[in-house]
Amino acid sequence: MKTAVGADDGDNVLQELVAVAEAKKELARREEIAVRKARNSGLKWGEIGTLLGVTKQTIHRKYRKAG
Repeated sequence: MKTAVGADDGDNVLQELVAVAEAKKELARREEIAVRKARNSGLKWGEIGTLLGVTKQTIHRKYRKAG
């Protein structure tokens, strides 16, 4: 596969993109677990949202089934 950065860097770029995708999946899994634990510990949706840098509505909509 030829890329804009050149053939020599192409494999490195692809490997980096795969690594980023894997890291995003792991982070999403960790977030879901943390939200479930937070809800089970009594934290409110607004508190969790604030800690994660999103609104109460956003976090509730995403994880309302988690706890």
